[in-house]
Amino acid sequence: MDYQEAQDSAIDLLQTLITIPSYSREEVKRADYLQKYIEAKGYMVRRKENNLWIMGAGFDETKPTVMLNSHIDTVRPTSGWTKDPHAPVVERGTLYGLGSNDAGASLVSLLFSFFILTEKKQPYNLIFAASAEEEVSGSNGMELLLTELPHLDFAIVGEPTGMNIAIAEKGLMVVDCVARGKSGHAAREEGVNAIYKAIRDIEWIRNERLPKVSDFLGPVKMTVTMVHAGTQHNVIPDECSFVIDVRTNECYSNQDVFEILESRLESEIKARSYRLTSSGVSPSLPIVQRGVGMGMTTFGSPTLSDQAFLHFPSIKLGPGNSSRSHTADEYIVLKEIRDAIPAYVQLLDGMTFDKFNGEK
Repeated sequence: MDYQEAQDSAIDLLQTLITIPSYSREEVKRADYLQKYIEAKGYMVRRKENNLWIMGAGFDETKPTVMLNSHIDTVRPTSGWTKDPHAPVVERGTLYGLGSNDAGASLVSLLFSFFILTEKKQPYNLIFAASAEEEVSGSNGMELLLTELPHLDFAIVGEPTGMNIAIAEKGLMVVDCVARGKSGHAAREEGVNAIYKAIRDIEWIRNERLPKVSDFLGPVKMTVTMVHAGTQHNVIPDECSFVIDVRTNECYSNQDVFEILESRLESEIKARSYRLTSSGVSPSLPIVQRGVGMGMTTFGSPTLSDQAFLHFPSIKLGPGNSSRSHTADEYIVLKEIRDAIPAYVQLLDGMTFDKFNGEK
């Protein structure tokens, strides 16, 4: 397969995928289509729920194994769309459609890069994996997929990075908080206002800066994103609940930050999960150095992806721009796909990888 054929086919496939709604936890129709599409290319597709993967021929357990991954789910369209989010349209070299940027362009570019790379023998095993539930960090997405895959030594996670290399990614912890007070009549000096108690904690979160700052990911970011209190205007609220969105760097585990919050906040707090951890690799990693030699830059990503589940070396790399994700009239520039496929191939062709000795 030459590059022209791969680029044209990738763009055609992406336009078709846009027409198939694939909201998180509702990916079955898109997974069905993609499975049949890949099988028509002569590959055996393995599937677990709505996760799909294919393996290059001649799998050799003595070689390192590399995974190319992106996700098939999308967020739901916002109310600001001026176009039909599921009717792909190309205007002046730009393709509009839900999931075109996040992360359809990465998905199709990685798939056709896999086809090209596996046409000849590589010093590693190659797997292409299309995962579900990425946008909600669901348990039936990458977390489930990893239980089915062979031992993995490295991964490229396709997300819109402008084809620059994210060598680090922040983790995520969502914390539910409840400030307790005592109800009373608002006309009299009665009760204990839970809102005022919550405000003290919220102000601390707003102003606190944890001392350990990452070179690539910067400081831990804590943001109160939801607040709820009160039943009616004349009743002192005895409960005020709020939610903290915590983005951790590699200097703190999610548990570390939770313990700090627990020691400083008066409110009762509970973490929804500790499992979405930060990740990172050394900028001296050979594949990173090859990318830098190709003109790619390295950076730390503030946004979460399926990298959070990969407990082995990985980078995030893909066409498009993160600022377009989850926005009305989402788009990808077709040239970005055309450039991504040869860039992926150049980055990976003949590359050597070390065996990863840790656990998945």
